[in-house]
Amino acid sequence: MTLKRVLVIAGSDSSGGAGLEADQRVLAAHGCYALTATTALTAQNTLGVQDIHVVPLDFVRKQINAGLEDVGADVVKIGMLASAETAEMVSEMLQLFKVPAVVLDPVMVSTSGSELLPSEAAQIVRTRLLPLTTILTPNIPEAILLLQGSGLDVPNPENLQDAIELTKQIHGLGPKYVLLKGGHLPLTAEFQKPTEGQQASKVVDVLYDGEEVTLFENEYLVSNNTHGTGCSLASAIAANLAKEMDVVRAVRAACRFVEAGIKSSVDLGKGKGPINHFHSIYSLPFAPGRFLEYVLDRPDVQPVWEAFTQHEFVEGLGKATLPVEKFKGYLIQDYLYLIHFARSNGLAASKHNDIDGIVASAQIVLHIQREMELHLQYCASFGLSKQDVEKCKESQACVAYSRYILDVGQSEDWLALQVALSPCLLGYGAIAKQLHSDENSVRTGNRYWKWIENYVAEDYVKAVETGSELLEKRMRDVSPSRMEELIKIFVRATELEVGFWDMGLRGE
Repeated sequence: MTLKRVLVIAGSDSSGGAGLEADQRVLAAHGCYALTATTALTAQNTLGVQDIHVVPLDFVRKQINAGLEDVGADVVKIGMLASAETAEMVSEMLQLFKVPAVVLDPVMVSTSGSELLPSEAAQIVRTRLLPLTTILTPNIPEAILLLQGSGLDVPNPENLQDAIELTKQIHGLGPKYVLLKGGHLPLTAEFQKPTEGQQASKVVDVLYDGEEVTLFENEYLVSNNTHGTGCSLASAIAANLAKEMDVVRAVRAACRFVEAGIKSSVDLGKGKGPINHFHSIYSLPFAPGRFLEYVLDRPDVQPVWEAFTQHEFVEGLGKATLPVEKFKGYLIQDYLYLIHFARSNGLAASKHNDIDGIVASAQIVLHIQREMELHLQYCASFGLSKQDVEKCKESQACVAYSRYILDVGQSEDWLALQVALSPCLLGYGAIAKQLHSDENSVRTGNRYWKWIENYVAEDYVKAVETGSELLEKRMRDVSPSRMEELIKIFVRATELEVGFWDMGLRGE
């Protein structure tokens, strides 16, 4: 996988809702790698900007140079520039490194009214940066300020057509694309500015490339949590461009991203709160390769897993105190269970869409066949012939466990079936390992020691490793809700394993 890189040149927002902090969250949510060059530090919160410290020009240049000469960037996103000198230097660096795409969010005035771009810097942006810009993303006040600085007297738009004309005027300043954000001009269903008694119902963003106008209609949202929407939109566009979307698709996806961020936001602070940047991503609660460790450490799994692996039947095997007749009953039911275990893996073959998977499941069935032959040989050491075993009736515990697994195989996918089978595979290996290493286990004269050795043997250990690796790999691709469903299957299968030991103790 190629990791897409975005260099963000912007100011820092100490409240975390906008600026570099928001940019990095957006880029992370889009799966992009963020580099940063900090142009200014701000002391601000949801109520407004309290102070601004402009980062020295030479240090900003070094940040940009360090990032671009080493990691490089597929897209540069520019936000708050803070000074005319910084704006001039950024234009020089963009030309020097020939960055493929530039997204410029002309951060000029904060929501609370603080000047974030001095007027002399705005002139540099107009003359030096806009001609290098792939897409400019001003809101309406910023667009008017940019045009007024170029000598044009521009009125506030009153309807959609006015907004389109404003977008076309801005395009004349040099960027390849202009996206005029419509948040400051909520419109009625007829695309007019609401008059008294009318309700706004939509916001329209206008994209213009010099020839074609593309409109992006968004629901008009009444929300107090809109801090950082401009930064977030521009960064989402940058991420989408880095992922090689065309401009129209990149903008549409970014608009939807921000819209969902506002809708799913939660209140933070006393003023304009931030949007939710993580509405469409989730994180699994375990590190890669640590799913099984996570599962066995869960409070809802620990008790049943302990009941399975620390069962009285298991203890009797290690200490050689289990009555032989009860063990013989267990051996018979275990053989009958293996028949359905083979059926389950035959069913697993049908869940594959490729020949390698089908063959792998078929090989497991053949492995079970060999295991059953060895099982019969072990039974013979206890005076049980194949006829003795096969004439016995399945116990209720065997029926419940084996049919549950088959039912999961019929009604669920391949992964669910593997999860249902995993307590048996993993549990027997864990039980045998703990008994084999327990200094209190009886080795000499223990008729069950061979059973323990079978499950610490190299071939079984390898099977556990292979099964574990498959689960670890596949569980990384499931959603958190699906993972919870699968863990319930794991718990239920483990409970049925406990029932199998209970059956053995009862001598059924």
